Amino acid sequence: MKIKTAKMTYEEALALPQAEHQKPLRQYFLFRLILLLASLWDLWRTRFTYRLIGIEKLGKNEPCLILMNHSSFIDLKVAARLLCTRPFHIICTLDGFVGKPRLMRLIGCIPTRKFMSDVTLVRDMVYATKTLKSSILMFPEASYSFDGTQTPLPDSLGKCLKILKVPVVMIRTEGAFARDPLYNNLQLRKVRVSAEVEYLLSPEKIDAKSPQELNDILKEKFTFDYFRWQQENKVRIKEPFRADGLNRMLYKCPHCQTEGKMQGLGTTLSCKQCGKTYELTEYGYLNCAGGAFTHIPDWYRWERECVRQEILSGTYRMEIPVSIYMLVNTDQICQVGEGVLTHSKDGFHLTGCDGKLEYRQEPLASYSLYSDFFWYEIGDMISIGNERAQYYCFPQDCGDIVAKARLATEELYKIAKSSLKKAPN
Repeated sequence: MKIKTAKMTYEEALALPQAEHQKPLRQYFLFRLILLLASLWDLWRTRFTYRLIGIEKLGKNEPCLILMNHSSFIDLKVAARLLCTRPFHIICTLDGFVGKPRLMRLIGCIPTRKFMSDVTLVRDMVYATKTLKSSILMFPEASYSFDGTQTPLPDSLGKCLKILKVPVVMIRTEGAFARDPLYNNLQLRKVRVSAEVEYLLSPEKIDAKSPQELNDILKEKFTFDYFRWQQENKVRIKEPFRADGLNRMLYKCPHCQTEGKMQGLGTTLSCKQCGKTYELTEYGYLNCAGGAFTHIPDWYRWERECVRQEILSGTYRMEIPVSIYMLVNTDQICQVGEGVLTHSKDGFHLTGCDGKLEYRQEPLASYSLYSDFFWYEIGDMISIGNERAQYYCFPQDCGDIVAKARLATEELYKIAKSSLKKAPN
């Protein structure tokens, strides 16, 4: 999938009119049918099946909040099949509206900016459930998983449940990540996909629990390991490209400690610095004589701990040349020039466009990072910004740093938040 872009100067982009807020539109059956029909081919190819747990507790016309884990693009197609009998609105990132805002609203999408506080979004969700009597589909992780395990949930989610006062249903997929992991360049594997639809929380149970208790319940439900699932269920992935791009996530060699020299190609992941080579087996294991890891999420957790230690020791710093795109409204993504993105203990600092652009973002601004591999087929991307403008930064000739930037953002937030709690009043 591609996105509409246009080259212009930074000043021209800033002069564009801002995207105006609009209330959610009522979703009609015709557009649910369009979503469903557009989804059937992929669902048939994956032999999609599902099972229901406690859904009889949900009234036929009762609005609810549907929380779904985010593994790959097929998630929306799964939801279209499971929710076709009831009106539902979809919380969607604003860049998904570019070039097609009217269609997206008719389908039922509600725009938001990833990893930014959005009070308007909560009001739109209340309007959708109370006035339009519609359910809401939300991917609370906000971004695809890099390593097949859960990504952080926002601390505000429990409060949101208390405000909405509607039942909570969870959709959890299996096979979606294995079929189309983000690192693998949109190359589809032959894997069956299934889903479990569970009635999770009643309005009465939500009312009786604190926001933190609700967060704890959701955190437990959103705990998974899809490489472990593949191994335990003996799901065989025979495609010869299964390790393509694996270096995007496993960017640091555990043997020589070098970063940015890993290469995932075919069925192997190797370090161009020391020559150590791992094979990604058909069942999702890493195979290497004297290898440090056999399980991909263990390697990724080790990288997280390495980043955390860099931050605590004061040595973490990333300074990279980037190509800069901007989102001001939903007409197009504006390609505004080149710059430098710096990330350190002080957060992000973006400069560029011949000295006209300067933007800073502190560590406490966001608990995670909107970063992506092969974003809209442009390239690997890091996104920062605010309500005025969102910046999409594409690293240029500096190795694989997108995953590290996300890990560092999450660890910086945890450390800054912990320090804030310990600070004397």
